[in-house]
Amino acid sequence: MTVLEFSQQNGYTIISCAETAVDREISGVYICDLLSMAMVGVKDGNLWITVHTNINIIAVASLTNASCIVIPEDIPVESQTVKKAEEKGIILVQSPHTSYEISVRYYVQSGGDPS
Repeated sequence: MTVLEFSQQNGYTIISCAETAVDREISGVYICDLLSMAMVGVKDGNLWITVHTNINIIAVASLTNASCIVIPEDIPVESQTVKKAEEKGIILVQSPHTSYEISVRYYVQSGGDPS
């Protein structure tokens, strides 16, 4: 499943690099708000869910090759973060759902069993 497909199926808003979302495959999900842990835990192609919206998340996503960063609960994203995401080619997605709900939706829609 691509980032675009997942975002469209769930009504999520792609707020940076939407043109690359059509080809960017999601390989799994990682939920973490501690950036040092995310640097180790996010695997290539993972959809990374975090409540952080500062510019440092872009560096982590770039380092780990995350498919995208999803910000849950419609948390506003800082404009400098969106600008840096565009510069670095990082897809940012905003969701009204909780981190848990986003993760479960991905696993169900990708044919997995979230239990």
